[in-house]
Amino acid sequence: MEKKVGIIDIGSNTIRLVIYVQSQERSFKEIENIKMGVRLRTYLNGEKILSNEGIALLINTLHSFQLLLHHYKVTDATCIATATIRQANNRESILQEVESKTGFTLKLLNEYEEAFYGYTAVVQSTDIEEGITVDMGGGSTEITYFRNRKLLKYCSLPFGALSLKLDFIKGSVPTDEELEQMLQYVGMHLEDIPWLLNKNVPLIGMGGSVRNFAQLHQHSIDYPLAGIHQYEMDVSSIEGIRTQLRTLTLPEIQKLEGLSKERADTILPSLEVFNLLLNASKATKCVVSKQGLREGVLYSRNSKETISSMSLVEKSIEDIKKDFYIDTGNSRQMIKIANVVINHINKTENLKEDISNADRQLLEQAACIFHLGKYLNDESSSHHTFYLLSNRSILGLSHYERVKLALIASYKGKRTFRQYIEPFKDWYTQGEQKKMRLLGAILKVAQSLNVTKRNVVDDIKISSKNGDWIMDIRCNDDYKPEEYRIEKQKKHLEKLLKISLTPNFY
Repeated sequence: MEKKVGIIDIGSNTIRLVIYVQSQERSFKEIENIKMGVRLRTYLNGEKILSNEGIALLINTLHSFQLLLHHYKVTDATCIATATIRQANNRESILQEVESKTGFTLKLLNEYEEAFYGYTAVVQSTDIEEGITVDMGGGSTEITYFRNRKLLKYCSLPFGALSLKLDFIKGSVPTDEELEQMLQYVGMHLEDIPWLLNKNVPLIGMGGSVRNFAQLHQHSIDYPLAGIHQYEMDVSSIEGIRTQLRTLTLPEIQKLEGLSKERADTILPSLEVFNLLLNASKATKCVVSKQGLREGVLYSRNSKETISSMSLVEKSIEDIKKDFYIDTGNSRQMIKIANVVINHINKTENLKEDISNADRQLLEQAACIFHLGKYLNDESSSHHTFYLLSNRSILGLSHYERVKLALIASYKGKRTFRQYIEPFKDWYTQGEQKKMRLLGAILKVAQSLNVTKRNVVDDIKISSKNGDWIMDIRCNDDYKPEEYRIEKQKKHLEKLLKISLTPNFY
């Protein structure tokens, strides 16, 4: 049974309501995301008192969100607050006033909790074994270091993109002198984090600032995929964006494709901080996590429930199968048939092909969602399959791996493969491309031998004679549709392996 849950995240820059549908399997899917750019930090004065105007704006925003929660029939809502309210000297009176006027009990996160939830979101939505997470908000920046997916170190720095803008930059864009003062301030804080230095691991960024970096970079290179989760940038890319933006006026920055207009005046401070962190840690690359604090809260709640033994990719594929009503029995039969073909390829000495365990695992994943696009349009199933999979976030897969899976799961033939891979052809070597076509061709054979989805094939034995394959196929029922289908589809495998395949049914 599914239920709706809501998370209200009261940040220094934005207040956001996200509504998720959560299933019995503890997975959740975002169905609504509404943000209000209230910039609560601007109402925190020099004495660290949140003004009455700021409190009133907070309460009015929460009232609006209450109406939305009621509209969506959400009864399970959590309201969390971070740096600005945590740093406010009148925080207790804020919490009391919010509860009395809205009924929301604010969960005020301490520094460890905010850092921990960000780390949790990263390890629950990527397969990265070791890295540094950076969650730069409007009023604070949380950093963690994990190895073997275990949290080892954390810290919370008392500044964020908006607070740096308010404290150091008087105009719309920073002067060189203002940037120098800001960098000295940030550098002073980094000196107190010795465990951050020279780690040579990926830096995983969360939050609106790093999402904007990624979107700016994607637009600058005409990136062919949708989505930013697990998007990777090298360190020089961040430096390039930083160099470009430092030459622009605020109106010019506001017009940049991929940049949220409301972040135009804080993008440079956040870029400077990220650049310092990348250099200090000697990061190997910057990886973007779309999931962050809010998802970390949900993952932490779910961890108290039943914990699944499935990998991130397996869970994502299970979600896809449910979304497209894919027959699990057919997937298992395809995998069974495909493995027979793979075993014969691997033991045939004159074939210069070697299908590794990693290749086999990739093929099995593709088999589970092979030509899922037919559920939208049977005539264009291959096209829809490639588009859906290449542009859908699949937890645990990088964009490179996601496109690879999409190319195999959508395989129709050499011509369409070349059409689909054209925007990505520089991502893969010729050897990798041939391997993907081979795995796709094997799946075409496997699909042919269960075209009626009745699991009529009980056993397959393959023998080779003078470079030709004899495939003896024992069936438990009428096999004419399968026999007809494989005669049409076997050519893909024959061309790639340079063999002749003769199927014998009985």
